[in-house]
Amino acid sequence: MNLESKLHEVLEMKDAVRETIAYKRLSMLFDKGSMIEFDTLVKSEGGLAEVVTAYGTVEGLPVYAFAQDGDVAGGAISKAQAGKIKKIYNFASKTGAPVVGIYDSQGARLKEGGEILAAYGDMLLWSSSLSGVVPQISVVAGTCVGTNALIAASADIVIAAQGTDFGIETNGSEKKVEDVADSVHILAGDVEDALKQARKLITMLPSNNLGVAPKTDYAEPTVTGAELDAVSASVGTDTRIISYITTGVIDAGSLLDLQPKFGRSVLTGLATIEGSTVGIVASRSRNDGGKIDADSAAKAARFVRFCDAFSIPIVTLVDTYGFESVRDAAKVAHAYAEATTVKLAVIVGSVYGPAFVSMAGRAANADLTVAWPNAVIAPLAPETFAAIMYGDKLKGADNPAKRRIQIVQEYKDTLASPAASAADGYVDDVIAPADTRAVVASALEMLASKKVTRLPKKHSNIQL
Repeated sequence: MNLESKLHEVLEMKDAVRETIAYKRLSMLFDKGSMIEFDTLVKSEGGLAEVVTAYGTVEGLPVYAFAQDGDVAGGAISKAQAGKIKKIYNFASKTGAPVVGIYDSQGARLKEGGEILAAYGDMLLWSSSLSGVVPQISVVAGTCVGTNALIAASADIVIAAQGTDFGIETNGSEKKVEDVADSVHILAGDVEDALKQARKLITMLPSNNLGVAPKTDYAEPTVTGAELDAVSASVGTDTRIISYITTGVIDAGSLLDLQPKFGRSVLTGLATIEGSTVGIVASRSRNDGGKIDADSAAKAARFVRFCDAFSIPIVTLVDTYGFESVRDAAKVAHAYAEATTVKLAVIVGSVYGPAFVSMAGRAANADLTVAWPNAVIAPLAPETFAAIMYGDKLKGADNPAKRRIQIVQEYKDTLASPAASAADGYVDDVIAPADTRAVVASALEMLASKKVTRLPKKHSNIQL
């Protein structure tokens, strides 16, 4: 075979790859004309490998990505596929760029037996090794079950197209992504929308744990300061209010709400404030009797640790009576206390005891804690305070119920007021709701160069 014939054969193989769904999906992810494919000619069982791997840019930012190829043997995992993906992780570790994995595989090439188990192990090891070093994003574009789902779920953020299968089971009982809200951060309309969401996410994150997120253009909030003033007296009466308040603090249209249908008593998401990326944690305390439930605690703790890994400032909007269990409280407290990134807390409603200590107080190592004038900050619930401190007097009152209400209100207005906490140094300032965005933005600028050195250790032992 002469040189021309050999070249023609290679070009035919490359053309065949370009016609696959995996190649087309990567083309949608990357900026036009920036995609450079790796290992195009690698074969699996005599045919094309079941994955396309490439390097390119997203809005000018370098990114490595792989897309399992449902057009080739159903995207089945093979030794060849694992080798191509491993090279992507290796490049990312050397250059410090994000990894995007697009998952669409019916399972594994069973003929390869034990080699498949080793291949899965390699993929999981590389993903875990890079966790906290470069951002990892999974896009579930088709079937993603068994160990493949385990690897996809190990990423920092999981984006899934509606109607896809995603679960650990491989016996035909796999779940649709709509039913696994605990594992999917963003549920997109279709694959194209999922890739658009991945592109947006990349522009909000630093390329690695030593970099900073790019600053973007922004628009002023759609909720005005005057509207925040007006709504402040209603905090705690409706779970939608905390979302409304969040909208008044962040840049318009910038919120990426993560896991919105899981752990509903806490909102977590990435957003921008004056063009700079922040992590938002906002407690919707009235979703479950005023307390943060187990799912919400897990959701908040993992998100705080994610933000801390990439030095993304955390802005916490606090309105909660506490936690459902000590385990939940310990989980959140550990995540906040361990985090060395910038941490700002705005107490917009009521916060008692462990919730204040965990999410807003000095024990949480907060850099700045401010409160709205109507906030209530107390070591225990005012109703409990009244029962303990004035129990005997309440029994002798002409109208115990009325007197109890009066005592509770007096406690809120005096010892549990934000002014009292500020006087004792537990709150840095009491601010008008209308000034929240300006105060937070100023604090973010002031603390941008924050550096913290911790005692050397392998890792902390967080409550899970």
